[in-house]
Amino acid sequence: MAKDVKNVFISHIHEDDAGLKDLKAIAKKNGLEVRDSSITSDKPNDAKSEDYIKQMLGDQINWASVLVVYVTPDTKDSKWVNWEIEYAAKAEKRIVGVWEQGANECAVPEALEKYADAMVGWHGESIVDAITGKASDWYEVQGKRRSNRPIKRYKC
Repeated sequence: MAKDVKNVFISHIHEDDAGLKDLKAIAKKNGLEVRDSSITSDKPNDAKSEDYIKQMLGDQINWASVLVVYVTPDTKDSKWVNWEIEYAAKAEKRIVGVWEQGANECAVPEALEKYADAMVGWHGESIVDAITGKASDWYEVQGKRRSNRPIKRYKC
């Protein structure tokens, strides 16, 4: 049973909705219940106005303390994923990327490259530590730790 609870927004493309259940399950198995405010096919958004969609997504991201980006080969091409990351960075949210289970090498969204506090593989303890802020490392999809990179934002 999960010991801690964290409000998150999981940024992803809708084609990857199925992986979100697995992501939340592995976090829960490792002691963290993830309350997710993201938009999925289970809770669809049929809005057409881009301004309205941005306002709605912004409200959901503001509710969360962490933005988790579920990274798959097609995530990098999503304008909405990049927008959500940029919005979260401006709102000074913790931003964590998680490689999908069994992922092969793929590029990450440009905004994630700039603003991620951590990037982890499909390992429960690593996911929980990244979400809770206990770890801020960047791991490549093969599990190799990435060398230090420039920090794009600062808190005073």
